[in-house]
Amino acid sequence: MSQGARTRPEGSGQALSKAYDTALLDLDGVVYAGGNAIAHAVDSLATAREGGMHLAYVTNNALRTPDTVAEHLTELGIPTGADDVITSAQAVARLISEQVPAGSRVLVIGGEGLRVALRERGLEPVESADDDPAAVVQGFGGPDLPWGRFAEASYAVARGVPWFASNTDLTIPSGRGIAPGNGAAVEVVRIATGAEPQVAGKPLPPMHRETILRTGANRPLVVGDRLDTDIEGAFNGEVDSLLVLTGVTDGAQLLAAPPQHRPTYVDADLRGMLTGQPEVTEAGEGFRCGGWSARADEERLELDGDGEALDGLRALCAAAWTAAGDGVCELDGGKALARLGL
Repeated sequence: MSQGARTRPEGSGQALSKAYDTALLDLDGVVYAGGNAIAHAVDSLATAREGGMHLAYVTNNALRTPDTVAEHLTELGIPTGADDVITSAQAVARLISEQVPAGSRVLVIGGEGLRVALRERGLEPVESADDDPAAVVQGFGGPDLPWGRFAEASYAVARGVPWFASNTDLTIPSGRGIAPGNGAAVEVVRIATGAEPQVAGKPLPPMHRETILRTGANRPLVVGDRLDTDIEGAFNGEVDSLLVLTGVTDGAQLLAAPPQHRPTYVDADLRGMLTGQPEVTEAGEGFRCGGWSARADEERLELDGDGEALDGLRALCAAAWTAAGDGVCELDGGKALARLGL
């Protein structure tokens, strides 16, 4: 994928599951939400796997271990081994292990996923700032993480102990809506100490490196629902991406995406892995996809035609991203998106 400013979603004459050897799939908002499988996810993944595509599950959520995630996916009807799961806990544990001596103590603010990943790297998890830790690591600890854990991290960080974070996602999707993520918890320690952590998770390079090391992917496709983690992570790793609209990103956010947040492909859900992707072509002063044409005037994005709503969204993206160039599109697209029901 080029690092230049993408001006339109790309087309593919092949099913994406055939064009790429490995799908690097986000979990929350892509495969499941609130523990339940998202519509069409189980069947779509089974078809992709049966066709020879390697499926790897890449999550910024550091709470659960790969074994636990694999068991959950298998229970949902998606047969998965622990080796198919890559977490930000693993990425941050590798990052820490490269900067502290083997066997070092690490103060853990988070769940079991962090502890298991640290032990895998020969590091010793501890619970107190008074345990002489060589590093502090913070990852998502779930809704029941005690407030006092943030204080423990703050005491150690204020003493100059190096601080690491698995990821800084401010929110996380749940079955009841959008909840605070690890990034919100990281902000608590940042406010208390004025310090800045080293971050491993998407969209930063340590997570992409961990994923490639563990999967051996040659032609990977990142599949996600978040522009600022999944899609930016693909951009930073110079690989292609598929945005699915089953999580946190809506049409308005997609139209306003800066270059590093513009996906290669856009689809409604994971069924998009099993099909080709339609071409978006230039048409007069605008762009055309399927039965829709879109253009940008001085104040707004205009849409004409009918057909599949996703085709209209793809055409609108081309008009918006072209108008924005290397920036963010500020043209009003509300009327056009309302017409598409997006």
